[in-house]
Amino acid sequence: MPAYDPKIVAMVCTYCTYTAADMAGSMRLQYPSNVRIVKLLCTGKVDLIHILKTFEAGADAILVGG
Repeated sequence: MPAYDPKIVAMVCTYCTYTAADMAGSMRLQYPSNVRIVKLLCTGKVDLIHILKTFEAGADAILVGG
């Protein structure tokens, strides 16, 4: 049986979560290769349609961080 490798989309705020992820990269920390980061101006503008379209595109999980 093949190992399950979920496709995770992280919708992150430019000024908060993305900055932290960028800093982690500068420190040579790594995150799993199955995580895709989508940089947004503000996660407060994420609408339900964005989440539904992301699932429709094949994501198994979504992280909204801001």
